[in-house]
Amino acid sequence: MEKTSYQPGTPSWVDLSATDPNAAAEFYSAIFGWNVPEGMPEAGGYRIAELRGVPVAGIGPQMQPGMPPNWATYIDTADVDATAKLVADAGGQTFMAPMDVMDAGRMAVFADPTGAAFSAWQAGQHKGAGIVNEPGSLSWNELATRQPEVAIPFYQRVFGWEGRTHDMGGGMIYTEWLVDGSSVGGMSPMDDNIPAEVPPHWRVYFAVGDADATVAKVTELGGSVVVPPMDIPQGRFAMLTDPQGAAFNVIALP
Repeated sequence: MEKTSYQPGTPSWVDLSATDPNAAAEFYSAIFGWNVPEGMPEAGGYRIAELRGVPVAGIGPQMQPGMPPNWATYIDTADVDATAKLVADAGGQTFMAPMDVMDAGRMAVFADPTGAAFSAWQAGQHKGAGIVNEPGSLSWNELATRQPEVAIPFYQRVFGWEGRTHDMGGGMIYTEWLVDGSSVGGMSPMDDNIPAEVPPHWRVYFAVGDADATVAKVTELGGSVVVPPMDIPQGRFAMLTDPQGAAFNVIALP
């Protein structure tokens, strides 16, 4: 599905902070079929991954030394400065105050009260991912946290999200985030099976044509499998890490 704009409150972009952006570009190009042109010097070497010539994700160097490689989720907003005030009022933290990114847009980086980092994006020339829910493109964004009861009122206040809960069985309650009745993301509780040192975080899912074949390719290229391919109502998914340790998920949609 091609996209030219996003409703405020919808995750619209993801990017990777990598220790070696060039190696990351080669890895993900092999996995997802991306074309990743050379980085822009005026943007610190930030690279835009493309599918069919359309932007689908970003890859850049780590901005804070010592931070582990990670995929970041950006949530669309009509006014990032107003979002920053809502974040503060709702008990969140500002990691990077609102700033202009040339003529691409305006962004800020925050943490919710449970400790999960996320970014907000006010679109300028760059509207976000131009393709979603197709193999090789962004498909889903999901908050993993140990305090769902704290996260729900925070995101309701900041982005106007409605949290609809689903009993997944085995005591797991999954939350679906909605904006004006449309599903925009999810939230999964972190249980005792997740090591205590893993902080709350936003997970990124990419659509693929064949989850098992993708997992085999990831391991062949030096990545690791965290959760092997398994069937869920939404499709067949797996949790993975790239060779530099950044976590990402893949899902083959029905």
